[in-house]
Amino acid sequence: MLERKAVFIDDEPAMREAISQWLAVAGYEVMAFAEAEKAAAAIDHRFEGIVITDLRMPRMNGLELLRRILAVDPDIPVILMTGQGDIDSAVAAMRMGAYDFMEKPFDPERLAEAVKRASEKRQLVMENRRLQNALPGDALRNRILGTSRAIERLREDIAELAATEVSVILYGETGAGKDLVARCLHDLGRRAKGHYVAVNCTAIPETMVESEMFGHEAGAFTGATARRAGKIEYASGGTLFLDEIESMPLAMQAKLLRVLQEKSVERLGSNTLIPIDLRTVAAAKSDLRAASEKGSFRSDLYFRLSVVELHIPPLRERREDIPLLFEFFASRAAREHNRDRPPISTSAMDELIHYQWPGNVRELRNVAERHALGFGVSILPQGHATSTALLDALPLTQQMEAFERRIIERALADSGGRISDVIERLGVPRRTLNEKMARLGIVRPAPVDADRQ
Repeated sequence: MLERKAVFIDDEPAMREAISQWLAVAGYEVMAFAEAEKAAAAIDHRFEGIVITDLRMPRMNGLELLRRILAVDPDIPVILMTGQGDIDSAVAAMRMGAYDFMEKPFDPERLAEAVKRASEKRQLVMENRRLQNALPGDALRNRILGTSRAIERLREDIAELAATEVSVILYGETGAGKDLVARCLHDLGRRAKGHYVAVNCTAIPETMVESEMFGHEAGAFTGATARRAGKIEYASGGTLFLDEIESMPLAMQAKLLRVLQEKSVERLGSNTLIPIDLRTVAAAKSDLRAASEKGSFRSDLYFRLSVVELHIPPLRERREDIPLLFEFFASRAAREHNRDRPPISTSAMDELIHYQWPGNVRELRNVAERHALGFGVSILPQGHATSTALLDALPLTQQMEAFERRIIERALADSGGRISDVIERLGVPRRTLNEKMARLGIVRPAPVDADRQ
């Protein structure tokens, strides 16, 4: 949550000191001013708090300050304090956009309630702005690459879920990008400022699971020389990502369920419950519902975790994304190693497109990095077929799109990116070519000779 902040303006020292102290005790970070001009200069659209101001002040009064603040950001809540003879001015201020007004002498409880509501409103506005800025199409496109419909749907789902607090289960094969999706849900959500704690449930020895997850006190067991917070406690305020959760022992599943239900954790060797507040994202390679029906996974934990389920498509189901992903990984590796990226032939790219990719995006990234280092792409398994058998298994529309894409990309590559040559070679009007390139997500390479466009 954002820090609660308040600006208070009053030209009377006693009132300024009293209200400032009251706000500080209530948990607000306070900036107090005797003059409205100085307060106005300290407030801009990034200000995360509220403003409380007296109405009658020398030079700039409360109404003028209200105008200045609303001009900077109309969503900053401004509470005015008025005397008995200033009711008309207070009504005018409300019409201008003031959040509320207090008539002196005011009821402290009413002021406390107004300040609380105004602060909550401002925090919500700022959080929504941060999410809107973090979730434009370009933000997710730069992290989860691809133009296929499957990836477009996945990005849409992530954008919607990031703004919520619901538990999510991610299904996907090894290397498909489960950790990347979980990280996006965290980074683009309300808990981005908290810790993102990833736990690979298969990597923790069974004898160490409780200690790693719950933490321990000094002397809790042999070798526990100091107190240690566990993964769950450390993730409080942020996101706990449980990868390959299907491998978690049943006894540990029961203890995890209790922690999630009671929202508290108890370190080994301690009798003290520590409150926790976190979001859980779990990932699995197999169907947890089916596992729960067979008894190999606790059904109560499954229903606790599975508010929403996301399926991450394997690379072989979005082959049209392979050229884009390969180019991205190869170019990045070439920059990191300070090398010129060698070109890739059309036949080699065809081989990449037709390959099954059991290691998914992770395997493709490794191939691209080796290519950038000069080892080519001939590291695919020996005897790998480069026929169109895999494409034949796709629906007709996808086969046609893949066929069109390959023809256009090959023509662009052979012509050095010169659109006029591609138009002549393929015998299509420029407008038709542009529409097809846009629909298929084809990016034209920089032309070798711009004068020939």
